[in-house]
Amino acid sequence: MRHFTSVKDLGDLQAALREAFAVKADRFAYHHLGQNKTLIMIFFNSSLRTRLSTQKAAMNLGMNVIVLDINQGAWKLETERGVIMDGDKSEHLLEAIPVIGCYCDVIGVRSFARFENKADDYEEKILSQFIQYSGRPVFSMEAATRHPLQSFADLITIEEYKKVASPKVVLTWAPHPKPLPQAVANSFAEWMNETGYEFVITHPKGYELDPRFVGKARVEYDQRKAFEGADFIYAKNWSAYTDPNYGKVINTDRAWTVDAEKMALTNNAYFMHCLPVRRNMIVTDEVIESRKSLVIPEAANREISAQVVLKKILESL
Repeated sequence: MRHFTSVKDLGDLQAALREAFAVKADRFAYHHLGQNKTLIMIFFNSSLRTRLSTQKAAMNLGMNVIVLDINQGAWKLETERGVIMDGDKSEHLLEAIPVIGCYCDVIGVRSFARFENKADDYEEKILSQFIQYSGRPVFSMEAATRHPLQSFADLITIEEYKKVASPKVVLTWAPHPKPLPQAVANSFAEWMNETGYEFVITHPKGYELDPRFVGKARVEYDQRKAFEGADFIYAKNWSAYTDPNYGKVINTDRAWTVDAEKMALTNNAYFMHCLPVRRNMIVTDEVIESRKSLVIPEAANREISAQVVLKKILESL
């Protein structure tokens, strides 16, 4: 595997899951793969789980790791061509990218949607430039439209906890005070559509996702109806995708908060969220602190998903 930006890059999903469980059973079995290899992790946005889990995964594989925070530990970068650089940005991405490539073997990039231009976001301008100009394998640590390392960890978690071969999985929108990207929701939907699960997406009208990611999922506007008989509830906020409201908050209805009353409609479902989570906006304290909450095991599996991806990239070098 040369690059990793979506579920399609991983190949056979069942084989990848078997690899994930093997890695989880012995995290240091492939330590030799990363010897004398360097990973540079580039963050255009804040991170906790992604930063720590990916760095730990690389260390498990014997890699050296360099972490670069753009706009904090480096020059501010211009990303647009044709701009007269007379502002606060001192370096252009087109010079920075090949320079970064000189110092490493693999590059991880984290760059969120900016909500300035929908086409730019959904064309993944920053991530695609790293792939095009770095000369190195590149993997996404969350981009404008997808968060594949998170979705892989989500899938690993569901496989570990499911009680039936094809569980009912529900992705539910929940309120949030600020506009958030569609990346986690898009990616989760894309990965769930590659499984044999029964998959439902529920959200208020106006929060429809890009149909490319919705795929074969059933969309249900009645949250309580969607929850009925569910085995897993995955809560996440996202801002509006459809024009003219792209990137905007158009609803903060607390009736969509995941609470114990709604969870009682499920088949004793597990609760999932990628974290960080706004308590009592997205989910109540009672639900996230319950024995059916998987948010911590889910976060722990971020190390495993990152390690499988890095292992596959290293094996291709």
